[in-house]
Amino acid sequence: MANINILNQTNDQVGSIELAPEVFEVAVRPEVLHLVVRSQLAANRQGTHATKTRGLNRGGGRKPWRQKGTGRARSGSTRSPLWRGGGTIFGPQPRSYDIKVNRKVKRLALRMALSSRLAEENLMVLDAITLPEIKTKGFAKVAADLGLKKALIVFKDLDNNLVLSARNIPGVTTLSADQLNVYDVLRHPQLVFLKAAVEDVQERLK
Repeated sequence: MANINILNQTNDQVGSIELAPEVFEVAVRPEVLHLVVRSQLAANRQGTHATKTRGLNRGGGRKPWRQKGTGRARSGSTRSPLWRGGGTIFGPQPRSYDIKVNRKVKRLALRMALSSRLAEENLMVLDAITLPEIKTKGFAKVAADLGLKKALIVFKDLDNNLVLSARNIPGVTTLSADQLNVYDVLRHPQLVFLKAAVEDVQERLK
């Protein structure tokens, strides 16, 4: 069972916490992480793109000229894909990009992502981040003290002062524990948990 220091917002140690091995010490399988990230990104696509086929384009009901005798190629509609203003051949149509992934696999992938951050020593646990007011400058000082550059900060209870102060810092993302996901963990090299959040995540993923 891994034991990790708990720090305060000025980077001083104020305690320690034991991390559950079934959540933070899972063998990483890249193919599982890849599948879940693909599924998550695909689910974000709206799939509402569309082009008009010859049947959807308005007009073109009358045959442009008679079938034979004009010396020109036969034609049945001015909305043929071969004509200017005609329909599109095999253009995109509305569809769902969803990739089905079982819930157990998603939970396993999240454990793997968390385990990878701990193995790389890029996981940090803080007792709290207390900001007296909504001020980017205030959070920037905390981030500098902790050495945060591209970090995901996970909290349990919403703190508007923290969320609004951090949102203008490039590379820093705040997320509630119940919204924790594989993609956000992997795209941030640094993972920061507030103490209440890490306890909540462990309870849910055990």
